[in-house]
Amino acid sequence: MSSIAPRSTARRLFAAGAVLTLGALSLTACGGSSSGTGSSTGTSSEKIGVSLIVKTTANPFFVSMQDGAKKAAEADGVDLKLAAGKADGDEDTQIQAIENAISKGDKGILITPNGPSVVDALKKAKDAGLFVIALDTPPDPADAADITFATDNFAAGELIGKWTAAQLGGKKATIALIDLFDDKVVSVDYNRDQGFLTGLGIDTADKKKNGDEAKAGKYTGGKGGDYEIVGNQASQGAEDGGRTAMETLLSKNPNINVVYTINEPAAAGAYEALKSAGKEKDVLIVSVDGGCAGVNNVKAGVIGATAQQYPVKMAELGVKAIVDLAKTGKKPENSAGLDFFNTGVELVTDKAAEGVKSITTADAAQVCWGK
Repeated sequence: MSSIAPRSTARRLFAAGAVLTLGALSLTACGGSSSGTGSSTGTSSEKIGVSLIVKTTANPFFVSMQDGAKKAAEADGVDLKLAAGKADGDEDTQIQAIENAISKGDKGILITPNGPSVVDALKKAKDAGLFVIALDTPPDPADAADITFATDNFAAGELIGKWTAAQLGGKKATIALIDLFDDKVVSVDYNRDQGFLTGLGIDTADKKKNGDEAKAGKYTGGKGGDYEIVGNQASQGAEDGGRTAMETLLSKNPNINVVYTINEPAAAGAYEALKSAGKEKDVLIVSVDGGCAGVNNVKAGVIGATAQQYPVKMAELGVKAIVDLAKTGKKPENSAGLDFFNTGVELVTDKAAEGVKSITTADAAQVCWGK
């Protein structure tokens, strides 16, 4: 039975710290710059040093994460430094920011890793005594960070997969998968993709590898039916990448009626490609993020459903964890039964599906990034 969360759910999430600020976007690196976010607890040299290193400031998810970290730093008298890759996947800039944090003697690092090449630098930071917290994307291996604060990305993918299966009502699913990368393996990429297929009711092979499942067969979600996977294309998590990926997949099969996307910028790009081809009304697009722009796109029918994350909560909890460690020696702990701290996820749609718990766009708009 469908369960639509009441507005009180949104208020509880608001109170939990999932209130995000969507800043203006620019593709710039801000490595090593001081945010000047301390309170009146003393001079900068007396404050707890924390570096937040995000994937890129071209994505509103990470801009909101920075804004959340700034608020937490102001509250706790933290000397916060911000850095970002020049683009999603830019490992070199992140490695340099890690080196800077070590040389400045920071107490800890918060990072959304851009790929496996940052692991050695994170290990070096840990050896130097810094506490390393991964946000959103755990490194591989996971113990390269002391703890990860993140969405359960497999569960997020599974939610949109279950919703898609219910909406299909037994019709054939001709599926396009728009992923993050095709030149590196990161957990957020395969967890969302494989979670989506699992929710749809398609058997996956290696759950840590995209694209190795059977390309045709039966899906068992909802009423069940036939499926065909047209292919996987990388988007780099960007709108232009999503559009190019969708164009490529449409050239392979113009009858696509289901589009999974790694995030909402990629979903927006995919929609533009479908609109240009005159097919936007014939396709279910699903995604993960839950930013204000994405929630508006769900309301407008551009995206059918999205899984809402809470990046500001990740950043706020991360800053607080390092402050608590510095003041009391207490380390944060994983959520029960998981190997990370789960910051929560909610399915957002205005077309509720039986048996899939969801919240409306009106509720999601109360807690989306920028509120």
